[in-house]
Amino acid sequence: MIRGIIDTNILIELYRNLPAAKTWITGQTDLAVPIVSWLEFMEGARGKAGQARCLQIMAPFDLVLLTEVDQQWTKTQLVHYRLSHGLSFKDCLIAASVFRLQVPLFTHNVKDFLPILPSHLVISPY
Repeated sequence: MIRGIIDTNILIELYRNLPAAKTWITGQTDLAVPIVSWLEFMEGARGKAGQARCLQIMAPFDLVLLTEVDQQWTKTQLVHYRLSHGLSFKDCLIAASVFRLQVPLFTHNVKDFLPILPSHLVISPY
């Protein structure tokens, strides 16, 4: 059972070996990475060694794929919040999985997600 979802910025901090990220992740279980974060993280990989490191970092986590319901929810949120809040479609797709599963999103971009998710589902972990 998934207990929470990790945003791309947490993965990046793990890649950079930031002590706070490493300490936090050590105490966590049952976390998942949404497919959009997986794709963003892999897109940023530099060379084969960087790609291998990205895959290694994400290996312990479940992968959350999008459903048709997630995509429809994303469309609705993007129409309502793109212009007023600068919402990106990537953040909206990540939020869709969080909304569907009703598990926390661990992110440092709290303000980006609060227009579309309840505050108890958006957590800055450290």
